[in-house]
Amino acid sequence: MSDSTQVFLILGATLAAFVWGRFRYDLVALGALLASVLLGLVPTDEAFYGFGHPAVITVAAVLVLSRGFERSGLVDLIAEQALRVGDRLILQMLVLTGTVLVLSGVMNNVGALALMLPVAIRMAREHDSPPSLLLMPLAFGSLLGGLTTLIGTPPNIIISSYRAQATGESFGMFDFFPVGASVALVGLAFIVLLGWRLVPQRAGKASREEMFDTAHYLVELRVPEDGKAVGWSLRDLHQALEETIPVLAVVRGDKRHAGHAFHGTLVEGDILLVEAGPEEMKLIEDKAGLVVGPEPPPDDEAQDAETREREASAATREAQEGDESQDDEPRGEEEDAKPSAVDTEGLQLVEAVVRNDSMMIHRTVTQLRLHNQFGLHLVAVARDGGRLNQRLRDIRFRAGDVLLLQGGEGEIGESLTTLGCLPLASRNLTLGRPRMLAVSVAIFAAAVIAMVLDLVPSSVALTAAALVSLMVGVLSLREGYQAIDGPVIVLLGAMIPVGQALETSGGATLIADALLVMGREWPVVAILVGLFLVCTLLSNVINNAAAALLMAPIAASLAEGFGVSLDPFLMVVAISASCAFLTPIGHQSNTLVMGPGGYRFGDYWTLGLPLTLVVMAVAIPLILIVWPL
Repeated sequence: MSDSTQVFLILGATLAAFVWGRFRYDLVALGALLASVLLGLVPTDEAFYGFGHPAVITVAAVLVLSRGFERSGLVDLIAEQALRVGDRLILQMLVLTGTVLVLSGVMNNVGALALMLPVAIRMAREHDSPPSLLLMPLAFGSLLGGLTTLIGTPPNIIISSYRAQATGESFGMFDFFPVGASVALVGLAFIVLLGWRLVPQRAGKASREEMFDTAHYLVELRVPEDGKAVGWSLRDLHQALEETIPVLAVVRGDKRHAGHAFHGTLVEGDILLVEAGPEEMKLIEDKAGLVVGPEPPPDDEAQDAETREREASAATREAQEGDESQDDEPRGEEEDAKPSAVDTEGLQLVEAVVRNDSMMIHRTVTQLRLHNQFGLHLVAVARDGGRLNQRLRDIRFRAGDVLLLQGGEGEIGESLTTLGCLPLASRNLTLGRPRMLAVSVAIFAAAVIAMVLDLVPSSVALTAAALVSLMVGVLSLREGYQAIDGPVIVLLGAMIPVGQALETSGGATLIADALLVMGREWPVVAILVGLFLVCTLLSNVINNAAAALLMAPIAASLAEGFGVSLDPFLMVVAISASCAFLTPIGHQSNTLVMGPGGYRFGDYWTLGLPLTLVVMAVAIPLILIVWPL
């Protein structure tokens, strides 16, 4: 079996594993690398060369700088201005999508989306509009913005590094700008003026109350004198119930202790604020002996208390919508008033979305030991815009799930970062504080100047900027390491040698020759269109960086076969690899908005397909003008 055939088999299996999604893409890429080494397609002494490749180092540095922008207060400054746009939907979309487009040119596009996603959620909630109308354009805007500069997206960095290997000269910081900026502006205009009408409207999911319907599930449970739970810790309670029912607070006398921070034992008279439905309440009553409601008042006050509670219950029911409390609350008149009377202020509830590189994916809350290791209580899970009603312990998390969590104000930000979750909205919680904005911007500007003047390579300039940011305290060393997206780094480091094996084995030449035979009578522009479409389809089912790595050698072989300049072919790959508009799995930005927007898998192509065709129609003529054959 020839080397090229073996490479094709490995790549075929790798692509199938990427599409299947059962194993994370960094593990799949590492498996492809090791298989290539064992088969002799990649020399053993070059097996891990990719991890020191300039493209990998540049991506890591950009991720650190992006986190520095986030921690410096840039998000607060942007959010303050963006939230002033008023209630006109088109203006909201223009400001949000335009802002993320600009940010994506100077920082990692996933980082730019992470900054603006909470702003978009808040804007939708304040104006009572479906978040689905804002979030898909926001995600697509982050992809378009990445086209404008070298550091906007990993495919640009990869293509620049490949050009350096092939010609001895890499693309500069703003070499992508003439084509990328034009495509981004046309794409923005299309989305704002027409494309947003193609976005499916998922109405009624804007607020946390509507998504999680928490008020129907909050109940106060009392520890009676003869209750089984007397002397139990909350951990003992969970073990007895064999269920992860969230205890949001323990009230003892005049003091209330947040559930995640209560480490004592329960005593008679304690009140537990529990997030539970009817089935869970029956379980708690049977196995722990807890009862609904506070301790009964003395006999001489019972009549007055009963009268007051009945009056409060009647007033509450009149204020609520129709029969919204009838379906889920089989608790009688006294308890009907409980949901609206429960005070959750100070409990540090936060919403977060599961990223597609999160350690939580395919695991349960029990396997993660969420409370013991991370100090977090899982309160509820929403998927596809609606709350999941199954038992929390049975839920296996997916990318795009929206979680309602409780945790300590000082630790929850770090815990979410470690778990691979992006905070969406919070109550009484600040995940970042403005600081050193001018310093972080000045450091980045110095790196850009060094690259533009060609004083040092981009990998050196950006790494130096990241180092200075850490040394002057823009972000801590720990935050810097956390900012580096490990799975992406492993993906790039592993796939670079595999991509080179595709070239050295002659596989890329075989593919290019087949395309040349089929298109011998066609003009070069038709081949560019075909290259664009193939790379676009590939980027929608695998990581866009992997698509660029695989398509770059094929593009080079095509250019050589036609005897024309390499640059327009590489530019087509760079643009098309970032056009992952058709599926939620093609890019992290698409996955991140899936849960909060309530989108389904098939929703993306309705806007994504027209947008892809618009990008192709604008990009290819401009590439041929700016980078002639």
